[in-house]
Amino acid sequence: MKGGITMRLYELLEGKVRTELENLEITGITDDSRKVQEGSLFICVKGGSFDGHNVAAEMIQKGAAAVVAERDLGLGERQIIVENSRSFYGELCAAWFGHPEKKLRFIGVTGTNGKTTITNVIKKLLTENGHKVGLIGTIQNEIGNRIIHTENTTPMVYDLMKLYAEMADEGCDYVVMEVSSFGLVQYRIGPTHFETAVFTNLTQDHLDYHGNMENYYQAKRMLFDKCDYAVVNIDDEYGKRLFEEISCEKSSYSCCGRGDFYADAIKLRANGTSFWLCCGEKSYQLNLLMTGMFNVANVTASVAACLRAGISIEEMIAVLEKYTGVRGRCEIIPTGKNFTVICDYAHTPDALENILSSVKEYTSGKLMCLFGCGGNRDRTKRPKMAAAAAKYADFLIVTSDNPRDEDPEAIIAEILTGLEGTDVPYEVVVERKAAILRGMQLAQNGDVLVLAGKGHEDYQILAGGKHIHMDEREIVKECLTLIDSE
Repeated sequence: MKGGITMRLYELLEGKVRTELENLEITGITDDSRKVQEGSLFICVKGGSFDGHNVAAEMIQKGAAAVVAERDLGLGERQIIVENSRSFYGELCAAWFGHPEKKLRFIGVTGTNGKTTITNVIKKLLTENGHKVGLIGTIQNEIGNRIIHTENTTPMVYDLMKLYAEMADEGCDYVVMEVSSFGLVQYRIGPTHFETAVFTNLTQDHLDYHGNMENYYQAKRMLFDKCDYAVVNIDDEYGKRLFEEISCEKSSYSCCGRGDFYADAIKLRANGTSFWLCCGEKSYQLNLLMTGMFNVANVTASVAACLRAGISIEEMIAVLEKYTGVRGRCEIIPTGKNFTVICDYAHTPDALENILSSVKEYTSGKLMCLFGCGGNRDRTKRPKMAAAAAKYADFLIVTSDNPRDEDPEAIIAEILTGLEGTDVPYEVVVERKAAILRGMQLAQNGDVLVLAGKGHEDYQILAGGKHIHMDEREIVKECLTLIDSE
């Protein structure tokens, strides 16, 4: 609800739908039956397990002024019928908050991997060049330097429009946003239109929701019907397809010496990366404090997006060469030992291959990988995660991630089927803290231990949605104390 402020129904509908109730006073809008109050406008949305249409009459009895529905519910003039109530709810939320999406400029990033790093790099580049920037993403939301907790990569549309309004009120001119496939197919972004949209890649993820890769691709593709300019990774097969299909103004990027923006002469080190960024007829040398081939791609995409925003490449290089990266994305956790511990959010087969292949290039000893898979999520990727890890790691520790309502040992059993036919040695340590300790006890001079899957998360999700505190930076510190006392 909107803190006591009311609107006339005609102000919300903005002429999109005609109704005899136009002068009705509306005290709030919601698609959540639990939040309906006297004077609310209730939007009937059909979800996976609950259909708001089934409780519409009850909402009128509860005090709702009217309902928005996709079919005739027999409620006479108290119902407003639209073709798509999810989409229409986004329009209503935008109107309720005074159309904040029209007061801001948007850069959206979508794809399976790289969204968080790219949005954070773009925010840094914009901020250092005089803009006040809002950030919406997986780790947290931000208004300038103010941090706001988030539950979803793309917030629900009411919360999103409220956040936009706060950003506009606090002087933001740009919003940089991770745009999830869920957010797109569920119309969570409302009428947001993007100045620039970036596509990173598409690999198996969220198939428990989308069903197949084609549906997943079509969900991501929706963003590019809502933008003026697209930046697309043509190293990815789906990126190549997207680049051919979209009709907006567009540029391509690559780490393979092709495209409108590409990286050349790439040199990876444990403490950073150097490469030549090529754009048109010009090349620029970059020395990053971030490492990994994926970060070369992320930076290249960010440069392409920010060049469109009016920042010169020279101005960007001055910022990029001082930037140390994003929490939980190839993050080195200090140990003071002769081995290295890296924390990374990789939780898909492709992401795991990316981080391990990059780290392998500068590992002088053994490359060790600790990982698990989430419960209540796509089971088909579990053996694929193991197979991906086995391609590059010299030793694996298979453990828990966020087991949720599944038996951790059953999840691990499905993971291990992906190691059949491989000769990579491994251990199973179900409890994640014990697994981290075991990995650090085994690590020798020059070894690298990659803790994959949790990244920025400082919790673990158990049965019934219970969250327990689990920060791998703290766990590494505790393990160091235990190792020193042995």
